[in-house]
Amino acid sequence: MEELTKSEERVMQVLWKLKSAFVKDIIEELDEEPKPPYNTISSTVRLLEKKGYVSYKAYGKTYEYFPSISKEAYTKTTFSKLFAGYFDNSPASLLSFMVREEQLSEKDIEMLKAIVQKKS
Repeated sequence: MEELTKSEERVMQVLWKLKSAFVKDIIEELDEEPKPPYNTISSTVRLLEKKGYVSYKAYGKTYEYFPSISKEAYTKTTFSKLFAGYFDNSPASLLSFMVREEQLSEKDIEMLKAIVQKKS
């Protein structure tokens, strides 16, 4: 699975949320100002289609786009690469990093303990 650029990922987030959309719908849903030009988003969607992330239904010259890959599948693949590349596939390294960077609250730590105990 080919990696996505930041702009491609933003468009995919919108498509996963909306399930299907025309380019104008994607632009409306983006929470940035000023809104990107129509041609920019249209080009991004076409690149996503070439990469296999997006499919479409044609209505004459108008296209309705929808995800070809689920958000869960993309998340799993992306996280696996991150986990392997930065944490050597070590859950302890990942948790240690999160604790060091103060990304885990006491409540989060308790929830993780409960998950680990349930798994054992």
